[in-house]
Amino acid sequence: MSKEITKETTKAIMKEITKDQYEQLDSSFIEKQMTTKCIGKKVAYYNEVDSTNVIAKQLGKKPDNHGTLVLAEQQNAGRGRLGRNWSSPKGDGIWMSLILQPDIRIEHASMLTLVTALAVNQGIRKVTGLNSFIKWPNDIVINGKKVCGILTEMSTINEKLECIVIGIGINANRDLFSEELKITATSLKLESGKEIERTSLIAAIMLYFESYYGIFAKEENLKGLIHDYNKMLINRNRQVKIIGSNSEYIGLALGINETGALLVQTEEMITGEKKTVIKTVMSGEVSVRGVYGYV
Repeated sequence: MSKEITKETTKAIMKEITKDQYEQLDSSFIEKQMTTKCIGKKVAYYNEVDSTNVIAKQLGKKPDNHGTLVLAEQQNAGRGRLGRNWSSPKGDGIWMSLILQPDIRIEHASMLTLVTALAVNQGIRKVTGLNSFIKWPNDIVINGKKVCGILTEMSTINEKLECIVIGIGINANRDLFSEELKITATSLKLESGKEIERTSLIAAIMLYFESYYGIFAKEENLKGLIHDYNKMLINRNRQVKIIGSNSEYIGLALGINETGALLVQTEEMITGEKKTVIKTVMSGEVSVRGVYGYV
């Protein structure tokens, strides 16, 4: 089980922030709030970018950028999982990408999406008091609506990992959504009824991530985080619809395994008999929805 981040630790990073300071993010101010050893200690801030992940991948080609956090007030071409667009208006959210330069196997990199989801979820809960949950593999939801998405990408050289970039988009203080988005999206402000101090939330997420990342790095799997992740998994013990490129089916989500795959119990006809089977669902291959809606 992961190490708990105490209330005292959280209070230490939630220092007094003036209105001007939290309306516009400031890299030097954010760096001062970080209580981590490495993650997020260096911040690269931009007022406006196409994508923080693109900037982060460029910085990730340079050595000594492990743990660097790229932040922007606005993204013009933000992206989500499976190539979906991500709306990132100015000043309303937290649009950031974390650079990692770890010595791990390429095939293990995707597990860091789940590590990040756990860190973001715990950070939101600690700072805002909201009951947020994880929707496998990479969304954070509150009251059945999405408040955060995560996109993990990597760069390689000669089949060796150069860097991993984890993009995190959080609807923090957003008031309005389009008619299409409001069906499935919300913000921390709309759910809590108050403005969110973005710097405090960023610092809390980085602190949780550093703790969880340390657990992951020991064995390069999620064995030490399964309990914490499954406890926060909104899909668990619910009927879900698994949507692939050529097929879909309904089953009971049981939780994740140590590689981050979702275990789904379903029934199949085998040699003329209906039998219960457990399928291992990989995140890069499918979308997971509730039977009657997004969750």
